Amino acid sequence: MSENTATDHPVNSLTAWTGASAILFDLDGVLTPTATVHERAWQELFESYLSSRPEVTGYSESDYFDHIDGKPRFDGVRDFLASRGIVLPEGPTDDDPANTTVQGLGNRKNRIFNDIVSTGVEPFEGSVRFLEAVLERGLKVAVVSSSRNAPAVLEAAGLSHHFRVVVDGVVAAGQGLPGKPSPATYQYAAQLLGLPSEECVVVEDAVSGVQAGEAGSFHSVIGVDRGAGRQTLLDAGATVVVNDLDELL
Repeated sequence: MSENTATDHPVNSLTAWTGASAILFDLDGVLTPTATVHERAWQELFESYLSSRPEVTGYSESDYFDHIDGKPRFDGVRDFLASRGIVLPEGPTDDDPANTTVQGLGNRKNRIFNDIVSTGVEPFEGSVRFLEAVLERGLKVAVVSSSRNAPAVLEAAGLSHHFRVVVDGVVAAGQGLPGKPSPATYQYAAQLLGLPSEECVVVEDAVSGVQAGEAGSFHSVIGVDRGAGRQTLLDAGATVVVNDLDELL
């Protein structure tokens, strides 16, 4: 796997999607800056919850990247709690956000997130330029997101009309697909586009998402460094890492 970036050798970034038939985009942190909203929502959730558990180490910024980023919501709850040695009852999927269960905490985080994004979402300008170039060249596109809010975020960002195929947390649960770092959701998106995985490029900003791309037989995996770190994404299996998707043009 190459460790060059657009800054080191531009040809690597420019050819990362050469010959591909489709681009499979993660959403939060790739097309929209909602990854930071997710991060803020998780922080609010766990700081509030841990305030009642003074014997447990408090929440820190690194916890988001170490245990939560890119994973399905309830997996993020379980994995963070496991990092603190905490085991909670699962609860029903539609559990009340006020309940201290895995599902309750996950639904509480979702409520916090939706309250924040309800005012609207501005997509990354460089990502929009790249998306437009991809569409102009006749490639197919899809969104593959662990979030159950993907359709609402795409609508709020004014991007929903571009994506006929959206594989989000709801679709994954309905199809019984494991979340990232499994490649299953990306492979399912390729299937819905009628293409083999080998013709599809995965674009991700999260370690678990890059690992998902690496685990499948995809054309390439483009990492977008929005905070995870260039070398971290390369180590996770990214073919190339850029700071913004318009570097690929």
